[in-house]
Amino acid sequence: MRDLRFDNRFVRELPADPEDGRHVRQVHGACYSRVDPTPVRAPKLLAWSREVADLLGLDEADVRDPRFAEVFGGNALMPGMVPYAACYGGHQFGNWAGQLGDGRAITLGETINPQGQRWELQLKGAGPTPYSRRADGRAVLRSSIREFICSEAMHHLGVPTTRALSLVATGEPVIRDMFYDGNARPEPGAIVCRVAPSFIRFGNFEIFASRGEEPLLQQLIDFTIDRDFPELAEAEPDPVQRRLRWFEDVCRRTAVLIAHWMRVGFVHGVMNTDNMSILGLTIDYGPYGWIDNFDPDWTPNTTDAGGRRYRFGHQARIAQWNLWQLANAVYPVIQQVEPLERALAMYGEVFAAEDRRMTQQKLGLATWREGDEDDDASDAARVARLHTLLRAGEVDMTLFFRQLSDLDLAQPSVSHFDTAFYDQARRGDVAAELEAWLKDYAARIAQDGVPGAVRRERMNAVNPLYVPRNYLAQEAIDRAEQGDPSGVSELLEVLRRPYVEQPGRETYAARRPDWARHKAGCSMLSCSS
Repeated sequence: MRDLRFDNRFVRELPADPEDGRHVRQVHGACYSRVDPTPVRAPKLLAWSREVADLLGLDEADVRDPRFAEVFGGNALMPGMVPYAACYGGHQFGNWAGQLGDGRAITLGETINPQGQRWELQLKGAGPTPYSRRADGRAVLRSSIREFICSEAMHHLGVPTTRALSLVATGEPVIRDMFYDGNARPEPGAIVCRVAPSFIRFGNFEIFASRGEEPLLQQLIDFTIDRDFPELAEAEPDPVQRRLRWFEDVCRRTAVLIAHWMRVGFVHGVMNTDNMSILGLTIDYGPYGWIDNFDPDWTPNTTDAGGRRYRFGHQARIAQWNLWQLANAVYPVIQQVEPLERALAMYGEVFAAEDRRMTQQKLGLATWREGDEDDDASDAARVARLHTLLRAGEVDMTLFFRQLSDLDLAQPSVSHFDTAFYDQARRGDVAAELEAWLKDYAARIAQDGVPGAVRRERMNAVNPLYVPRNYLAQEAIDRAEQGDPSGVSELLEVLRRPYVEQPGRETYAARRPDWARHKAGCSMLSCSS
């Protein structure tokens, strides 16, 4: 296995925790703590992403080398790796939680690939750190499989995301209480190697602002701009204006990200500020979920079941709330309220524009008829009515939009969508109204004058056929826990081409089966890892 080239700017340019060791502590005046992964009993490679390996300059021979599992299972280091856990805080479910930090993630280093790109390599589940609080720093196989699969699936869907290089079994049990109900049990452990240009998140800035450590806050902001937003560093000589342009860019990236989530039906499940990437990437795949039947109020997180703060239809508002917290955090080194407020307002404008653009694409509209939801002739009203009918009829979101591209516009019929309904009684409740909507839609499409083949091609390019539904991931998990990890690679292979029909793989495109409606892991999940 070849070695990678490392250039660890984060640890080289930012202050470190003066204390050594894994013992839990409050870390002040530092951006990170040096800590090595804790070795495991029997690291074994279960799955890997050839695309991410290629990004790093690795090939299959490198990955199949026994040393690969040793390194990415936490038992060995490559020359140049300088492992650390980052210090950060965060708002969790709307409340300030104080210091959090990398409690079970350890960054190995920043590698520079043959194309000169910087990639941070991070092991999730690699053992305790000073930020582990009362936890063991480990991760179980089920959550590791879900993170590995979804990280790569999101990339192939065209959604900004962190990536995943590998999934390594540890050969050691991890004790977890999946639903926090007193039924803890041993589960197989695993480690995911996550890959991103940066894992800095909103909480990295919040912790220093909360402690009044303004010089360190300013240092981290300027470092982040210089390393991760170099185009801003070069274009704006004034430091305050450069920080403002940076905050605007973070708002813009976040708005685009959330619009993509809504486009494909993804629900993050735990949008705490410590789970928000400064680069506008999907980060920290915990109790996420995929919308099966269209329901804006659905959350996949059992911890969020009461308040539903992080429900599907609320994600855009929560992202803006999180950006407000970031604005509060960076204000001490900017000292200008109005530009920050303008950037926050811009977030809403960008999200609205991106959401409209993506919805227009999903519906195959060449133009957008302006108006609001109260104007029956407007496309906004048309979309609002559709969402109401999809929810009332318990219609599968992914299947409906995919099948819409093949609708016979000369004779639009609800029967075209029979496989997308979860409940026949509810189908009957909405059938007449939905058929009326489809006729109106067909007339609207005709006004654009776009050839049918062109419209179908455009719609199928943005409406996926294959998404990592919870039950599909759970089936792969069940097989892996019985000693057969091949289901992970099989599922990933399908998800590599989410927009292309794959003959023989129809089961991967089916709606959620009835047995999965309430099965653990197939409906709601906890934050347990």
